[in-house]
Amino acid sequence: MHRFRFGIRFKLVVFSSFLFAIPWLGYQYVWELETYLRIGQEQTMVGTARAVATALHERPALFDSQSAFLSDVKPGTDLYAYKIAYPIQLDGKLDDWQDYQPLMLNYGESYLIDQVQDYDPQSLHFTHMVGQFDHYLYAMFKVVDDKVVFRPNNSLRIDRNDHLQIAMTDENGHFQRYIVAPYKAGWVNAYLLKNEIESLQPDKPETRIQGQWRNTAEGYVIELRFPLSMMSSKIAFAIVDVDDPINRQVEYTIGTANPSQEDSLGTVLVPSPEIENILKGLQYSNARVWVIDKHRRVLARSGQIQRSSGVQSTTNDASAQSWWHYIEKEWLFPLYYQILTKPPADFVDDLQDAYALKGQDISQALLGTPSTLWRISPDNKAVILSAAHPIYIDKNVMGAVVVEQTTNGIRTLRNKALEQQFHFFLAVIVLGTLALFLLASRISWRIRKLRNETEEAIDSHGKIVGQILPSKANDEIGDLSRTFNSVLAKLGQYNAYLENMASRLSHELRTPVAIVNSSLENLSSENHSAESQQYITRAKEGIARLSKILTNMSEATRLEQAIQNNDREIFNVVEVLQGCVQGYKLVYPQREFILENKNTSDQITLSGAPELFAQMLDKIIANAVDFSADKGVINFKLQQTERTFNLQISNSGGLLPDKMQHQLFDSMVSVRQSQSSEQAHLGLGLFIAKIIAQYHQGDISISNLKDQSGVVVTLSFAL
Repeated sequence: MHRFRFGIRFKLVVFSSFLFAIPWLGYQYVWELETYLRIGQEQTMVGTARAVATALHERPALFDSQSAFLSDVKPGTDLYAYKIAYPIQLDGKLDDWQDYQPLMLNYGESYLIDQVQDYDPQSLHFTHMVGQFDHYLYAMFKVVDDKVVFRPNNSLRIDRNDHLQIAMTDENGHFQRYIVAPYKAGWVNAYLLKNEIESLQPDKPETRIQGQWRNTAEGYVIELRFPLSMMSSKIAFAIVDVDDPINRQVEYTIGTANPSQEDSLGTVLVPSPEIENILKGLQYSNARVWVIDKHRRVLARSGQIQRSSGVQSTTNDASAQSWWHYIEKEWLFPLYYQILTKPPADFVDDLQDAYALKGQDISQALLGTPSTLWRISPDNKAVILSAAHPIYIDKNVMGAVVVEQTTNGIRTLRNKALEQQFHFFLAVIVLGTLALFLLASRISWRIRKLRNETEEAIDSHGKIVGQILPSKANDEIGDLSRTFNSVLAKLGQYNAYLENMASRLSHELRTPVAIVNSSLENLSSENHSAESQQYITRAKEGIARLSKILTNMSEATRLEQAIQNNDREIFNVVEVLQGCVQGYKLVYPQREFILENKNTSDQITLSGAPELFAQMLDKIIANAVDFSADKGVINFKLQQTERTFNLQISNSGGLLPDKMQHQLFDSMVSVRQSQSSEQAHLGLGLFIAKIIAQYHQGDISISNLKDQSGVVVTLSFAL
């Protein structure tokens, strides 16, 4: 199975991935820096809250008129006049109140003041709200009344019909009562009642209390307004229901408090203009500031949380049209902000219309301990930090200052810092990886060059045919190149010595062999005893074998020299093969030779030397004869294709050993189990046959027959 190869370049690229630890460390550093910036922002906001609270300490006049001294606040009785953004059109349609519906209160059975019969919710209940705009207090009543009874046209009494009662303490602290009881729907004013508590007789009209009465399908709607200067902080509203137009008896009275009793009046908290004037200068402080009383009700506020981003960040647009700005905007920033998050341009403010605040920081501040609180906006887009500080009057906590900011400024600074860091990190990673890749490519190229030179210096037979050029580089690869050059030179010298050894031995031994052979010839010409003649005969056989060995040793060398010096010619393979087969029949009469030349032409040509081709066949046939039995068949099978022709020479007999087929063509390799005493075999026959086949640009292979009856040698040549 092929295994994936890890090159040097790949490994260096992998190792260069550790460069990504640099941006990770920088990213963690910036996050840690953001943590410290948040701590600094927290301390700064506590300082801001403390400074504002210092301006409000020991100033009871700011709280006297704001009902802040109440020990307890009763919802529905103690009212909060929400600051209205725009003046209300007194038309009875309630269109201007739609934005404030969540602040409206429902009044029903739990707010009954007086009743004559069992309460029926369908007979009377209402929705109520008060608000403040400029110097006026606005009030709305959406009344559900199954029977609306107006004041008769000729009646001087104002209490025997459906009407609205208002009770308050005026700017001088005097208890005053009013009734709104019109003859019909439309524009209305109130009547000031006489001071007798038990009496509901009108004293005079009060035109400062003005509004609109409008009938609806469910009952009626009343919209009113009157100047804030008419009252101090105590007030009560009550709706009186009359259903029978004959006896005109009051059936129900539902209200915020009992308007007939001064001590039961509720309070109305109107945002303090004096405190707002103090906070007015803080609208430039990049924070939203609240002042609340000890009942958590809002006395004043300044600023918008959407603009309270905390730390201010500036942008440099000097290069807004530069090419670098284009690259940042179109390519880099979209990549960076896959990780980073932009501060939202807008988010949901759950305290936008709040008239009372809550939170752990406020609870701690009202207990006398400055505190901070982190919270997330309802849409999870912004993180808001609030800091609360108590306000003291006569050593008592009378309220708190709450300062709020978002972390958008810090997040923007963090993003700007990370943008610059990412520029640097990206440059380091790209340049570092590119440098490592180029270095790895250079090293790989030098190693591949050294490998190629080494492969080209030695051919497939192990013969040294070239050299390795020594490198001049003073590094490890250069040292390796010079070492290979030195080793290859020494191996070349040693191989040259081995290549010339056969011819030298043949040259040096032929003279002693000739002397011995001639001496034996002279001895054999003389008369010797039968025993002596036997020794002489054995000596002559030994000298003959020695001569054969010397001839075989020099044959391969002479063949290589002949191939190098031989001129190629075009010859007919079929003619050479037919001639050789006829010769083999004469030389080896004890064997049967068969030539199969079906489906082939008589003109198959090769470029080479016909005598060398015949010598190749001689070597193969010599092995086939040695490994086949007498009367055995040696078969020649010639096959031709469009581009090649194959020659298969097979013989019956012994089989090749396992895993030896590829080694039989090497020099000095033989698989004969026993050798004839008359023949010398050095294992050069098939080696010589392979050299000749390669000279003719062919391949040679040997294997056992499929039926395991013998051996087949296959020769393949390109036409």
